[in-house]
Parts: sequence; C-alpha cells; structure tokens
Amino acid sequence: MDRRLFLQTGAALGQALVIGFGGLPAPAAAKSMRKEALDAWLAVGADGRITVYSGKVDLGTGVRTALTQMVADELEVPMERIALMMGDTATTIDQGQTAGSLSISVGGQQLRRACATARQALATRAATAWGVGPDEVVFQGDGFVRLQADPAKSASYPSLLAEGIQAIEVDPKAPLKKASAHRFVGKSVKRLDIPAKVTGEFTYVHDIRLPGMVHARVLRPDAIQASLMSVDETEAKQLPGYLGTVHKGNFLAVLAKTEWEAVQAAQKVRPTWSVWKGLPAQDRMMETWRAQPVVKTEPRPSHGDVDAGLQQAARTFKASYEFGIHSHASLGPSCAVARAEGGSLEIWSPSQATHSLQTEVALMLGTQPAKVQLHYVDGSGCYGRNGHEDCTADAALAATLLSEKTGQPATVRVQWMRDDEHGWDPKSPPTVVDLEAGLDAQGGVTAWKSRFIIAMQNGTLEEFPLLAAVHSGVAKKGSYTGNIAHNSDVEYAFPATLTRVDRVGNAFLRTAHLRTPGRMQNNFANESFFDELAAAARKDPVQMRLAYLKDPRSREVIEAAAKMAGWQARPAFSAPMPGAVARGRGFAYIRYQNEHTYVAMVCDVAVDRASGKIRVERVFCSHDCGQVINPDGVVNQVEGGIVQTISRTLLEEVRFDASRVTTTDWASYPILTFPEVPRIEVQVINRPEAPPWGAGEMAAAIVPAAIGNGVYDAVGVRLRSVPFVPSRVLAALAAAPKVS
Repeated sequence: MDRRLFLQTGAALGQALVIGFGGLPAPAAAKSMRKEALDAWLAVGADGRITVYSGKVDLGTGVRTALTQMVADELEVPMERIALMMGDTATTIDQGQTAGSLSISVGGQQLRRACATARQALATRAATAWGVGPDEVVFQGDGFVRLQADPAKSASYPSLLAEGIQAIEVDPKAPLKKASAHRFVGKSVKRLDIPAKVTGEFTYVHDIRLPGMVHARVLRPDAIQASLMSVDETEAKQLPGYLGTVHKGNFLAVLAKTEWEAVQAAQKVRPTWSVWKGLPAQDRMMETWRAQPVVKTEPRPSHGDVDAGLQQAARTFKASYEFGIHSHASLGPSCAVARAEGGSLEIWSPSQATHSLQTEVALMLGTQPAKVQLHYVDGSGCYGRNGHEDCTADAALAATLLSEKTGQPATVRVQWMRDDEHGWDPKSPPTVVDLEAGLDAQGGVTAWKSRFIIAMQNGTLEEFPLLAAVHSGVAKKGSYTGNIAHNSDVEYAFPATLTRVDRVGNAFLRTAHLRTPGRMQNNFANESFFDELAAAARKDPVQMRLAYLKDPRSREVIEAAAKMAGWQARPAFSAPMPGAVARGRGFAYIRYQNEHTYVAMVCDVAVDRASGKIRVERVFCSHDCGQVINPDGVVNQVEGGIVQTISRTLLEEVRFDASRVTTTDWASYPILTFPEVPRIEVQVINRPEAPPWGAGEMAAAIVPAAIGNGVYDAVGVRLRSVPFVPSRVLAALAAAPKVS
C-alpha cells in the first residue's frame, strides 16, 4: 500500500491523530524566572522525580540525552528520575538560541551549576537536621542522602527540597562532581528519544491536532518584493472544505478544514502580483559581491610586518577563494500551530530560539511578549535558522487574522511545501577571500595576508526579517547571519600575518546562519591556501602544519588523524595517475573559532576525469572537544556534519533569476544520496577533566578544504569555488597546465 492510499484508507475508517500535552509535571505557581534562583532550573516532585528546565532544545542532536546525563550525575539520581522541560517560554529560562554548538558547553554548564547547588543544599539541610557537618552526609545515587556514620539514617530529596527551594540562590562556586565520580557522563548512553521515533510514537510538531484546528497554506509572491494586486477565490470556493483566505498587506493564506484541502486551495486561489526584478545577475554574483560598499571593517588578530615579509620572500603567491549561497534544505517540511484568543497567542513551534522568537512574533503583531507563549516541539531538524521561525510566524499571523475576522478563538496549523522550504528559507550569504603569502628559499612562510569579504550583521534576532512580518508590512531591517568572522585569522605561528575582514551589505537573498556559518567558508580559504604553499615548498602538508603549531592539543589531533589514515608523506602533485579515475587524499585542520574544539581530517577522494564528478570515498576524523558527555552522541554529530557538508561542497548551489530563487526542489537543488555516503571513521579524544565543548558544527568546518586538497593530490588542479560541481571540475582540468 502506498502512502497516499494508506492515508486515504485511514481517513475512510475515521481514524484521526489527536495529540495532547501534559506529560511533564506543571511548575509550581511561585516558580521563579530569575537565573539566580534555583527553582528557575529545577523542581523536586513528591514522588522523587525531578523536573529540570532548560532554555536549550533538542533539535534531533541528542542534547536531551546528554543534558540528562549531566544533571543526573550532579544530582546523584538515576537518569530515569529526570524529566527535562525544554524551550517553553513560560517555564524555562532564556539561555540563548540553540546554536553555535553551545548547548553543552554553556547551557549544560549552567544546569550543572544549578544541580550542584541543589546537591549542596541537600547536604546542608540534612546535616542541619542531623546535627552534623555537611561532609558527613553522603549520596548513593538513589535520590536519598544518608549519614555516613549510620547509613540507615536517610532523607529523601522531596523531604529536604520540596519546600523552600524558592529561597535558594544558585551558587556560582558550588563544586561540580569530579569526572572520576561520574556514573553517566563519559559513557555512551542510549538516546532517550530514539525508541519512540522508531515505533512512531514520538510527537513531532507535525503530529499536533488541537480542537477546532484548521489548516493553512501561505501563498508566496511571484517575486521576492512583489506586491499583492488582487485575489480570485472562484475556483477554491468549489472545494467542500475551503474556509476562505486571510491577508494583510502582501501576506496571503488560504484556510481549509483538512490538510489536503488546504493544499488544493493553495493551487486554486489565484492571486495577482506586481512585477519585480531586482536581483543581480547570477553569473556575476561574486563580482557583484566584491563591488558592494564596505559597511564595516572588523579588526582581527594580526602581528608582524607583513609588507616586509612579502618583500623578503623568495617567492610570493596569490589566490582567491569563493563560497556560494546554500539553502538549509531541510529534509522534512517546517510546521507550526498557533492558537489566538483574546489578544494572546499560544504557539507550538520547532524553533531553535523560542525565547527570542517570542519577541519577534510580538513585534510583528504589535503586542507584548508576555502575551505570546511558545512551546518547543521537535520538528524536522535545522542546523541553523531554516524555515521553522518563518513558518511559526506564518501560523501566528494567520491565527491572529482569523480570530480578528471571526471574533472567535482560532487555531491554525501551517505546514510548508517544498518550494517554501527551498525557495523562501533564509540562505547562507556568499563569501570571497583574497590571500597572499611569501615563501623563503627554504620553503618557510615569511608572511601571510588575507582579506575576507563577508556579509554585514546588523541588529539582533528580534529584528530579523520574518517573512510574515515583511509581507504584512512590518519593517524589519535587521540582517542576522551568525558570528562569521572567526577562523579568518590563521592559528599558524607565521612570522607576520595581516587579516582584514570587510563586511558588506547583502545584495542578494535574505540570509541567516547555516551550520558553522563563516567558520566553514573562512577555513576553506585558509586551509586550501596553506596546502598551496605546502605544495609550492614541496613539503608534506601534515608536517608543515605541525611546524607552525605549538599547542599540544593541536598537534595531537593532527597526528591522530594522520595515524588513523595511515598518512604517507606527499610533498606535492607531480604526475597524473593513469586511468579514467584519479584518487588522492587531502588534509585539513581547525581549532574552532581559534579557541575551542580541535578537529583534523583526511578525505580520500576519487575524480572522474571524463565527467568531472568527485566522490568522497573515505573520511578519517580526529576530534577533541574536551570532556565528552556521550561518546556515541559525539560520533553521531561528527558523522552527520561530515555527510551534510560533503553534500554542500559537491552538489548544493542556490540559483536565482531576477525575481526569485529558482532551485525550489530536489531536482534543481540535489543533495548527497545514500549510496554516495563515504565510509567515515571518527576518533574522539576524551579529556574528562577539561571543559566540555561543542561537537555539532566543528568537523563540518574543514570538509570543503579537505576535499579540495584531495582533488589537487589526485589531479593537480585547485578548486577555489564551492560547490565543486562537475562543470567547474572540468573547466579546471581543461585550464590546468599539462604535467608529463
């Protein structure tokens, strides 16, 4: 039975999916929302279960499991006693958006400190009751404290903390558990969410069904800045479940009783839009980007006399690198549900930033944030600001307009179509990098000079131009692309370096952060150019990197990757391999943001000379993110990041005409297929006593450089523009000097 027949059969049988919420205990009425208050972070139930409130959310990365491991260790209770409430604006503290791989390193550490404070309070209260010192109170991991001298004397957590927790302030100096005492942290614990996802019992935002809920589809303009001229509903009114439209300015949504009727209505309502052709020519995108006025020059660490170093060099080298525009290309559609009643909104959203989105939606509707509540519910995953926030705003505005139109409460579900997801999600901006360096007679680097042309960041998330806000006439001029200047300055200890970062206004599409924003583009240029210098100096690229790195952790992660791969010294490409397919291996390294998480990688690639197609056959990755919470979870994140970025490097490219994005489906915007996924080996270097850092974005940042360096090793040509699509490979091969 195919999917559509299955759904039709279910409908005929009168089956319906109705989701209710209420699995987690409700917070106490007096729950504090101050970060300094312990009860803002946790509550102890009479049954001994502990609810922990996290402003971070689990976007499918396993954060729920890892955070539960961390708090279970600090609280000395089994993991099954912990219930994690995530991303609910009414009950959780704003810990910032779930981005930047900061959920563990920042969000987790905040939870750890709160739980350590609770453990300290438990010991103090029990000691006071028993007339002993806190050091004489012991924890045995079962939710009870005991007297060390008399283990039969015990007290439960609820008896000690259920009352008076509001008066306890989080102690920033509360001692954390030593790694040697951890029961859960550092072990590969099974993901808490996977069983329900396997059986189909898991609740995604797409599964939510609320009483009186109607379905909506938003009709997008024919051009990005087109205006709505008229609407013809004649055909749509023939549909039995059609409920009409709501619109404000250029925002137009159709409403229907069922999902399928909403899809049909979106095809039958006939809007007329004005003509707009304001996008620059696609084939001159990078030239247009270079010509943009510099809005701000951002200082980056530099040292030494670069001009003198270049003048003293025996040879100098220049190269320019380009990184194109990518879509988030989420496999599943964005979805959200909103209920409007009495001037207030309740929203179920998969947003990675529910707290800031609360303000964004309020600004769009001209109301107060307190009148908007968001519940986080898992969506299709994002790795950056994809369509989730825009879809949430669509639902919020549609529900508000419907409620105003009818004078009644209104609940509206919006699910995006594929052309919404590909055509209208925020994109990553382009990047252009110019590099220059000198080598002395012995092949040593005398100077390194770089200029990065990257997107301007203007404003905060609250000023982000949500589609529903812009189309309904709310001015949103902010440009939020993520903190993208990091890793522009090289970590290598060259005698002289000068890094210039010029931020320019966006001349293309609406942008937002996409996995490892900026760090990937910047590292691609730097690590590729480093490889060019190594080849010119006829030095092995691994050994040459080690020669300019002093940090022991940098060296260890590089040596580990080389050992994993069985790396053999390769001073430079010398002659083409025989046969139609040439194979090579490339190396790349990063210390993410120049301050945490070390990653090194070897990519084995195959280049088909006739077709220009590149295939990544094998990847070896060593990864040091400090203390590892869940080793299996880290490996999953590293592998996922590598696979996604191979796809971005080899296949993905947003294209547009003068009016709008034209790559709006999987045919025009292809991604890596399962047969193309390489064999990946990951070695995690665990440092239990070190701070835990992120793992979601770091390995992804070095994939393009590792692939490009591997292509040079295979066929002797440099690919300096991502993506490495076959046409660019063939052009590079045709232009390359012949090597005999």
